[in-house]
Amino acid sequence: MMADPQTVLNLLKTARGQLDAVIRMAEDDRYCIDISNQLMAIESLVAKTNATVLKAHVGGCVRSACASGDQAERDQKLREVESVIDKLSR
Repeated sequence: MMADPQTVLNLLKTARGQLDAVIRMAEDDRYCIDISNQLMAIESLVAKTNATVLKAHVGGCVRSACASGDQAERDQKLREVESVIDKLSR
């Protein structure tokens, strides 16, 4: 992984902690809007984590593949990025 592992782990652990809290909220039959707001916060944090990983991938793996002169490797990396963009746009 090209992204800073500690940054990614911290973001993921924070999301996990928030998810555990939402599970407790649901178990405690808390107010729907409070649960929904917390779920949106988790979604935002996961999206931020994904953006961090993807930016590092483009800045590292894709850039390296393009600089290598290996056409097949470059094309593969670009197809991977295109695939992720397709998934994100759904």
